[in-house]
Amino acid sequence: MADKTQQLKAFERLLIIMDELREQCPWDKKQNLQTLRHLTIEEVYELGDAILDNDLEEVKKELGDVLLHIVFYSKIGSETNAFDIADVCNSICDKLIERHPHIYGNVTVNDEADVKRNWEQLKLKEGKTSVLEGVPKSLPAMVKANRIQDKVAGVGFDWEEPNQVFEKVEEELRELQEEVNEGQQDNIESEFGDVLFSMINYARFLNIDPESALERTNKKFIKRFQYLEQKSKDLNKPLSEMTLGEMDVFWEEAKKI
Repeated sequence: MADKTQQLKAFERLLIIMDELREQCPWDKKQNLQTLRHLTIEEVYELGDAILDNDLEEVKKELGDVLLHIVFYSKIGSETNAFDIADVCNSICDKLIERHPHIYGNVTVNDEADVKRNWEQLKLKEGKTSVLEGVPKSLPAMVKANRIQDKVAGVGFDWEEPNQVFEKVEEELRELQEEVNEGQQDNIESEFGDVLFSMINYARFLNIDPESALERTNKKFIKRFQYLEQKSKDLNKPLSEMTLGEMDVFWEEAKKI
């Protein structure tokens, strides 16, 4: 692996290339913060896919793409003297030092939970009016629910034992079934949301990231269904003409692969 000097040299190389692209490339010259935003989101999702697939070579490539965007934003910021890459780096360094008084100060912590509680308390001292203030509004609902629960737990608003959370899941399921029986669609949707919220909370107690867990299931389903589609093609028989029993045979085969 590269030493610190080589790492800094590689980063300097990226900064130089960014300068050159911004000056000479028609596409790069045209970009601004708004035009890059959706591309950045896409790159982060691609990084997430690579991590879930445990494809370290792809993780390396996608991290490079994300790093490019950070450098790109910083370059654009420097052109109006708003900020540059040094400001970005120093900003996060200052935040990390301030938020880790147990490393850079005289605060004592016993475990990870203490660190998270201190983190949220420090943010409130910095002027934030709510521990939920830092949860982005545009986050996907499942990710947002997970972050909300994680943040309020950081200030002590949490269950004590996993079994308590599971009991809450069971309670919400019963309430959902009651609303299903009543047939009021709006109430059904509301209770369904409560079930999901409680399940996401339970996942946290099991040390499971619900978004990653669901995406793993998505990938598993896609692979199995594509196996079923291939078998359909091999038999020259469209899926729409196969019975559920026939499809289930191949589905079980796919599960064993």
